[in-house]
Amino acid sequence: MYDCIMKTILQTKRLRLRELSFEDLDFVAEMLGDPSVMEFYPKQYDRKESREWIGRQLHRYQEDGHGLWLAEDRILEAPIGQAGLVMQLVNSQKEPEIGFLVHRPYWRLGYATEAALGVRDYAFDTLGYAKVISLIRPENLPAQGVAKSLSMEPQKEIEFNGYKHQVFVVRKVFSNSFN
Repeated sequence: MYDCIMKTILQTKRLRLRELSFEDLDFVAEMLGDPSVMEFYPKQYDRKESREWIGRQLHRYQEDGHGLWLAEDRILEAPIGQAGLVMQLVNSQKEPEIGFLVHRPYWRLGYATEAALGVRDYAFDTLGYAKVISLIRPENLPAQGVAKSLSMEPQKEIEFNGYKHQVFVVRKVFSNSFN
């Protein structure tokens, strides 16, 4: 079994993103069980399903080198949500997707945008991806706002996990400096 040491992946001004562990189950189950948080997901998760969710992230860390990470407020030292980079199969092609989910008590404080910007920069600067996506349901206007804050633009609409999703895309800008 994967031995998670809750490794810090990145930090932003207010947040620390670190690997999840099963010790985070209470928070994850509370967040994934909240009907408002899960409005744009197929369903709310119970405690067992939340444990499986964490297990999937641990597997992604091993397989892909990344997944969804726990986002913690650095001052409060408390979890506020999740953000990270998940490999998704889109039209038979693996694509790195920026995912973000903030628990309801921390909505409208800019955490989702801050975490997603940190993940985007990490994907480009540390992992070397030239492009990242976000899969967002058309009715999820708050997530679309976050994507637009990352300079993402909708490219197409696809069926994903039984629902229509817009594929938002941003590409790394390479500088053309001639020194």
